[in-house]
Amino acid sequence: MAKYSEEMTNRICSFIEKDSYTIAEICKIVGINECTYYDWCNSKSEFSNAVKKARDKFDETMAVEAVRSLRKLVQGYEAEEVRTTYYVNKENEEVVRDRVVTRKHYQPSVPAVIFSLTNRDSENWKNRQNTEITGKDGKDLLPYQDMSRDEIMQEIEKIRAKMDGKG
Repeated sequence: MAKYSEEMTNRICSFIEKDSYTIAEICKIVGINECTYYDWCNSKSEFSNAVKKARDKFDETMAVEAVRSLRKLVQGYEAEEVRTTYYVNKENEEVVRDRVVTRKHYQPSVPAVIFSLTNRDSENWKNRQNTEITGKDGKDLLPYQDMSRDEIMQEIEKIRAKMDGKG
């Protein structure tokens, strides 16, 4: 089993920075037990700090890539598609028969545009709907919601008086 060293720390951190390996996968690659990894995290502050920095660097790299990808989806982009066909000759070697390069244009993605606008300029591009419901003739459905109990009781008495023909 491998022993703790600066070289081992650098190796582990390089895997954390470059890819989204699990801790179990990294431990298998570098030849340590997963328990050893967690023991080092708990007992060796320099190891723990190096791992944290490596994770932060990975997160930063992923954020930059996400922005680049979103930009491509919002603007649209072009890419080359290469299609190659082969045949096997008499010497049993693969030989290129045909190679076709096609330049393709990808249109902007509407969901990516909406996402970008609603997150970058939310004051002008709100992605929500406001539904207002009113009563008959546009009157408020809850006209008494801001009144005190006494005011509501007075309104009830007025309505009763109207119904009884007194008002």
